[in-house]
Amino acid sequence: MTDSLFFDNDCLAAFLWVQREDLLLKLYPGKIVVPQPVYDELSYPGIAILKARIDYLIFNGQVHVEPINVGSDAYSLYYQLTVQPQGVQPIIGKGEAASIALAKLNKGIVASNNLKDISFYINKFHLKHITTGDILLEALVKGFITEVEGNKIWALMLAKRRKLGSRSFTDYIKEKQKQNAK
Repeated sequence: MTDSLFFDNDCLAAFLWVQREDLLLKLYPGKIVVPQPVYDELSYPGIAILKARIDYLIFNGQVHVEPINVGSDAYSLYYQLTVQPQGVQPIIGKGEAASIALAKLNKGIVASNNLKDISFYINKFHLKHITTGDILLEALVKGFITEVEGNKIWALMLAKRRKLGSRSFTDYIKEKQKQNAK
């Protein structure tokens, strides 16, 4: 059984921008959680189209928005990650921090492409983590897309300035194969 996935803005928006959130719904039905700070980021006026898409999914019960309430354990960790880190730990963005805090407390998976900012905390808290590339690879393995379709989706995401780490989906697959061979 798949744990709930706690999405940050960059990973979720990659699918929303290219209108392929259907892949998330097929792969993780009932497991997609959007932390309130991420939802708030998607509510910025310049990206109203993304808010409309996520609101549709929320309205249909396909996505759940999870609040971070003041005084809760999630809020304490969220505050530590965004405002008052311990020692030399890095401060990270609100969306990333919310995803990490909720995933940690709910034994879920962090869905984020922002490895540079979050890898310290992923390792510190021993969290499961996936990226847009991992999700597309899972969609390929399960037969929801072909490699050609994956490359088209990847190119559209790059055109929307999504940072995916590889030039193409095919390159991503090859990099994963090399990592798994080690």
